[in-house]
Amino acid sequence: MDYGGCEYLVPCGKDKYISKNELLLHLKTYNIYYEGQNLQLRHREEEGELIVEGLLNISWGLRRPIRLQMQDDNQRIRPPPSSSSWHSGCNLGAHGSVLKPSTLPDIQVTDAEATPNAEAPGSGAATRSQPEETPQLMRTRSDVGVRRRGSARTPSEQRRIRRHRFSINGHFYNHKTSVFTPAYGSVTNVRINSTMTTPQVLKLLLNKFKIENSAEEFALYIVHTSGEKQKLRASDYPLIARILQGPCEQVSKVFLMEKDQVEEVTYDVAQYIKFEMPVLRSFIQKLEEEEDREVKKLMHKYSILRLMIKQRLEEISEGPTAM
Repeated sequence: MDYGGCEYLVPCGKDKYISKNELLLHLKTYNIYYEGQNLQLRHREEEGELIVEGLLNISWGLRRPIRLQMQDDNQRIRPPPSSSSWHSGCNLGAHGSVLKPSTLPDIQVTDAEATPNAEAPGSGAATRSQPEETPQLMRTRSDVGVRRRGSARTPSEQRRIRRHRFSINGHFYNHKTSVFTPAYGSVTNVRINSTMTTPQVLKLLLNKFKIENSAEEFALYIVHTSGEKQKLRASDYPLIARILQGPCEQVSKVFLMEKDQVEEVTYDVAQYIKFEMPVLRSFIQKLEEEEDREVKKLMHKYSILRLMIKQRLEEISEGPTAM
């Protein structure tokens, strides 16, 4: 892979640019870190423009349930025209069938009324309650799935509920309400390129999982282990931002979060987040003591100035009488 080339600027956001050579050096480091893995990135040039493409890991950081699109029981979920929208290793099945992985999303639909002993090959993980080893979308407990203890259901009610239960990676959600909460910190990925902006990546991710929520409700954040949270603007390019942050996800990760639930945390603030409360109180006490000293200095300074002005005014008033 050639990492050389002439010097010109590559846009990485609004009024933000990086030289091509510098970006290629970051890309080389990125690919060395992920050597032998499918997270390596490729680059090419089209009409003189450098384009980087590959998989971007995104962690789920949602606090509220999301709404999934409801499909007819006999309708097969089809991907959008662009095959780049889906992870190449995902499986999608309807009525227990397994489709080709090159055009499938991570959502698996299982037929709850199928005969338990007649499992199709590869669909066992979707029909059992145990999660997969590396799920793309893990579920946490939501209010929809909670029912009161002791409220036994009749056989007809149980059959009705089974008809409306669908599964994503072995985790069931209610087909009628389609409410689902991904496990916080679980990781998925999307195949994107360096020309895609933040809104485009958000729409691609929501489309991948058939999420009905508007992309305007969410935002992408780069979250550091130090506690720093940097929101990606609409004009930013998430893949380039990931490359510039470095490949190690133990240092920083890209999170999908609600806009109204998260506030940005600067580096200066983040360095104090990890301290315990007694340490923070001692910082506040020292700052207050320093503030008191400064206030006393200012008061002393202006009291001296007031005396000097008063003496000068007295001298001026006594001058004409002495003459």
